[in-house]
Amino acid sequence: MLVVDTGVLVAAADRSDRAHPQCLALLQSVNEPLVTTGLVIAESAYLIERELGSRAEALLFDSIVNGALRVLDLVTGDWERIRVLITRYEELPLGGTDASVVALAERLGETRVATLDRRYFSVVRPLHCDAFELVP
Repeated sequence: MLVVDTGVLVAAADRSDRAHPQCLALLQSVNEPLVTTGLVIAESAYLIERELGSRAEALLFDSIVNGALRVLDLVTGDWERIRVLITRYEELPLGGTDASVVALAERLGETRVATLDRRYFSVVRPLHCDAFELVP
């Protein structure tokens, strides 16, 4: 599985984004399930609708309906981990959405995260590995 963060979804939707080609190529080329959290979807939907309109936002939801992107539920332990992460990394500040990506990756044992947010994800130390491999 590849855990996906907001920036990759937004850039893939926005042809004017400088990271659009690489993010779209990544999402279209992976041979493993793409997974994310509901917090990422909420943030992505808001940003896509604000910048690109409701038709582009609908395409995000199409990717969920057609199974290209799976939204996994956060469990109680994930919410606790999110709280710990945003407290520990408050100087970044690491927000709840990014912390949810970390918590999900940790629970799944995944070491690769699709993100454009190198600043946060290169600083955070996951519990299950030394550091995340960040793509694209």
